[in-house]
Amino acid sequence: MNAPQSKSAADVAQQQIANWVRSFIVKYNICPFARPDLDANNMRYCVAHSSDLETVLMSLVEECVFMDSNPQVNTSLFILPEGFEQFDDYLDLLDIANALLQAQGYEGTYQLASFHPDYCFEGEEESDAANYTNRAPLPVLHIIRESALAAALAEYKDPESIPERNIQFTRRKGANFFELILQACKASKAD
Repeated sequence: MNAPQSKSAADVAQQQIANWVRSFIVKYNICPFARPDLDANNMRYCVAHSSDLETVLMSLVEECVFMDSNPQVNTSLFILPEGFEQFDDYLDLLDIANALLQAQGYEGTYQLASFHPDYCFEGEEESDAANYTNRAPLPVLHIIRESALAAALAEYKDPESIPERNIQFTRRKGANFFELILQACKASKAD
C-alpha cells in the first residue's frame, strides 16, 4: 500500500484561500457576487510559484491572458504564498501590477482587488476589525473581469452600501472573531 502523498505548497496555499472564500467571503456575504461565481465554477485559484517581482508580474499577465481565452472565468484569485508577506512590499507590488495591467491594455477589462493577512486601510488602526474585510490567509491579487462585475452591480440594489455594511458587520463581530476564521482557514487542509 502506498503512503499518502503530501500536498505541495501550492496546493496548500490554494486550499487555504478556497477555505477563506467559503468560510468568510461567501458565508458572511462579504462580497455578494462571490457565491454565484463559486457555485457556477467561474472562480479560479492561481498560485504564483515565485517570489521574484518580475516573475510574479509575468505570471499575473499570463493569468489575464488565460482569462482572455476563458471568458467563463469571471474572477481569479492570484495567490502569493512567498515574497510579499510584508504589507508594504505587497502594496508596492499592487501599484506596479495596476500600472502593468494598464500598460498591457487591460484597463476596462480587468481590475485588481487586494487582500493581505496584514491589510490595514489608510488612516485606520491595525487593530480595527474593519481591516478584516480585506484580510486573507495569504496575500492575494484578485483579478476581476469588469464586464461581469458591471453586470452583477446592475442587478444588485444599492451596491454602494456593501463596504459600509461590511465595516459595520466586522466591527460588531470584532477582530478576534475574524482572526479565528483566518487561523481555521490555514489549519484546515483538504485530504
